[in-house]
Amino acid sequence: MTYIVHSTLASMLLAGAAATAYADAASGFDVAVGAQYDSTHVYVAPGDMDAFVNAFTATFGGKASQRGEGNVLPVPSHAALQYVMSPVGTLSVFGFDTPLPYPFGSERTGYLVSDMDRALRAAQDSGAEILVAAFRDPIGIDAVIRWPGGVETQLYWHFSAPNYPPLATIPDNRVYLSADKADEFVHDFLRFSRGRLLSDERHADAAEIDRPGESYRCIRIASGFGQMQVLVTDGHLPYPFGREVTGYQVSDLAATLARARAAGVTVLTAPYDGEDRSSAMLQFPGGYIAEVHAPRVPHTAGSRQGVDAQASGR
Repeated sequence: MTYIVHSTLASMLLAGAAATAYADAASGFDVAVGAQYDSTHVYVAPGDMDAFVNAFTATFGGKASQRGEGNVLPVPSHAALQYVMSPVGTLSVFGFDTPLPYPFGSERTGYLVSDMDRALRAAQDSGAEILVAAFRDPIGIDAVIRWPGGVETQLYWHFSAPNYPPLATIPDNRVYLSADKADEFVHDFLRFSRGRLLSDERHADAAEIDRPGESYRCIRIASGFGQMQVLVTDGHLPYPFGREVTGYQVSDLAATLARARAAGVTVLTAPYDGEDRSSAMLQFPGGYIAEVHAPRVPHTAGSRQGVDAQASGR
C-alpha cells in the first residue's frame, strides 16, 4: 500500500537530489538497492501523525518530509502521508481518513528494487506470489508480494533513482513464523534476496520474548535489503511480542529509553540482556510498536533488568 506513498514521500523529501545509478547501487545484490531505501510502513489515525512522528524522531533522531495527502493506492482512497528518515531506519507513515482497501495495511515494508519486472520474476521464481500486480504512480512503479507464512512486502521502483545517505545502523525486519513455514520462507527469501544466513540457533533463549526457561528458533539473515530476524515459535506469544515488525539498533539502550519516555513513548517491557544484545519493546503515540536493542553490556545473559515503571504490568 505504500505504493505511491513511498515514492511520493521520497520525492518530497529528496527532490533535486543527484540520482545514483541503479546498476551501481544494486551491484552484487541482484535487485536490492540498499537498506536505507527500505522502509517500515506505519499506519496511524490522521490525528496521531504529529505525535507519532515527533516521538519517533525525538527517540532516534532524523527528520520527516513535509506532509502530503491524496490517493496513494490504485483504487479510490485518501490519506495523509509522510516519510521519515532516521539514522536507524526509514518509515513510510500513513493516516487514512477513508476505509483502507484490502490488502493494504498488511504489508510490513517497502523495498526499493533496481528493476521491477526482474524483481517480480525473481520473486515468483523464488516462491512468492504477486498479491497486488504492478502499477504506475506519478514517479514510479509499485507492487506487493507475499511469501510463505503470509509475510507481505511492497516493492517499488522510481523513474529517477533516489540517493539516500547510508544508515548509521541497519534495523532488523522481525518476522514471526510457525515451524511449518519457517524453512520454506528462509529458503525462498534467501534465493530472492541473494542474502546469506548469519545464524540459525534452534534453542535460543525465549526469555527474549518473555518466556523465560524456554527456547525458540532464532534465524538471522543479511542481504541487500537489510537485516532480518526470523523468530520461529509455537505462537504462544505474550503481548506485545509478534506485534512489532522492526527492531532498531542503538548504541546506548538506557539513553534511548530515557529519550523515548520523555517523548511520550511507553516502554512496554523491561530491558532484557541476551547473549549479544540488550533489548526492550516500545509503543509510540498512535500505537506503533517496535523493538529496540543495543550491543550487549556486560551482564548475566537471560535476565530482565528490573521492572520498568511504564512497562504494562511487568
